[in-house]
Amino acid sequence: MGIREQAQLVRETLKDYPNVQVIAATKYMDIAQTQELIDNGIYDFGENRTDEFLKKYEYFKNNKNIRWHFFGVVQNRKIKDLANRIVCLHSLERLSTAIELDKKLNAPLDCFVQVNITEESNKQGIPANKVKTFIKQLENCKKIRVIGLMCIAALTFDEEVLRKSFQKMKKIKEEIESMNIPYAPCHELSMGMSNDYKIAIQYGATRVRLGRIFLI
Repeated sequence: MGIREQAQLVRETLKDYPNVQVIAATKYMDIAQTQELIDNGIYDFGENRTDEFLKKYEYFKNNKNIRWHFFGVVQNRKIKDLANRIVCLHSLERLSTAIELDKKLNAPLDCFVQVNITEESNKQGIPANKVKTFIKQLENCKKIRVIGLMCIAALTFDEEVLRKSFQKMKKIKEEIESMNIPYAPCHELSMGMSNDYKIAIQYGATRVRLGRIFLI
């Protein structure tokens, strides 16, 4: 099955969830495959690595429909390469990153705070019990707008494990939302990838990051 067919299947799956935005994770896609997604009406793309992002950004820079997101670890020395080129950062987890971004941005940037919801030592993200404190520390970063929370669930087919993680994310999001912080409305959840997005949307995911599913 090709990219066109897979894109149609994803649309069919999400037809009852009009508020869910698909972001194509192009980490394992080349230029031609990315172009095929564009040809099939997908314009939101996310990258994990700055160098690969810059390569694709430059190639497609004349296509004004494309919106670039960034999912990966942000190295402070490469912030200048991301700022003012992406529409959303999904992996904010360090105050130093927020401060440096704030200096480089020409306009406010939508950000998701990354939560280590599985508490795995090899995963990026802020521990669940420290998310509120972290968001409060962003008060002086005037160009950082926390629109929601992001997580990477455990790589498992155990639906119960996945449901617990997504349910916990939804609860934290609602708690922060209720705090009515002007710079952190936190209305959204970036969670769900190719193997678990159908479960994530049941728990309020508004952005799903899909990559491998298009290459099946």
